[in-house]
Amino acid sequence: METPQSQDHGPAGTAAPHAAPHVVPPATPSPGAAAPRPPLAGRTALVTGAASGIGQACARALAVAGAHVHVVDRTADAARDLAEEIGGTVWVADLSVPDEVDALPADADIVVNNAGLQHVAPVHTFPPDRFALIQRVMVEAPFRILRRTLPGMYERGWGRVVNISSVHGLRASPYKSAYVAAKHALEGLSKVVALEAAEHGVTSNCVNPGYVRTPLVENQIADQARTHGISEEEVVGRVMLERSAIKRLIEPDEVAGAVLWLCGPHTGHITGISLSMDGGWTAN
Repeated sequence: METPQSQDHGPAGTAAPHAAPHVVPPATPSPGAAAPRPPLAGRTALVTGAASGIGQACARALAVAGAHVHVVDRTADAARDLAEEIGGTVWVADLSVPDEVDALPADADIVVNNAGLQHVAPVHTFPPDRFALIQRVMVEAPFRILRRTLPGMYERGWGRVVNISSVHGLRASPYKSAYVAAKHALEGLSKVVALEAAEHGVTSNCVNPGYVRTPLVENQIADQARTHGISEEEVVGRVMLERSAIKRLIEPDEVAGAVLWLCGPHTGHITGISLSMDGGWTAN
């Protein structure tokens, strides 16, 4: 926890003499000087599950950095609103349907595989159709997207693949067999792409957050508070963040910041990694 900074003191606890700050005036741009070029200007990004939560934050961050963003989501109105806001292109698609995945554009320089869903049940009662659906959306769809976008990245000699994995791509929790299996599979896919794509100037990495403050998680908090008869604060601290050293939810913008960094100019040698953002969960 951060504490307010104390006043600086000199020797023997005496107050340090106050010095007038030296203020450097901002440089005045020369007339007609061009504005700095955004780092992703001229790049095209494709973000799945972009209408809300982490995907929405990623789409906004990439657009601010200069990329044209393909906003992919099955929620048509929210996807259109976001695309209009950031000047992107909307693609309404159900990623559980292979033909709809294969109809997505293949011109992306940056792919953010973010879309996902959850179902909680013990293995012996887990519905097989639900298990299969989760694998189609969270494993097969990323594979199909990369199968079509990687050739263009190879031809252009540059590309960034960022897979939004999870702490559950590195650790397991009970009752989440489909989700944990899918995130572990996504980790493997990401590493294979990293090895195959390296010679073409393309990197592939995972970002692994713990619990993120998204509408899905907020609903889970309220449901668990009612079920267990405890406050929402107790649900976060005692249930969701029990294994995390940092006792707060991650904000979507924090995840988007990590994604943007992996797409930036100084990360060309970073590939095949799993970037943990779990507040210390995996340090246990």
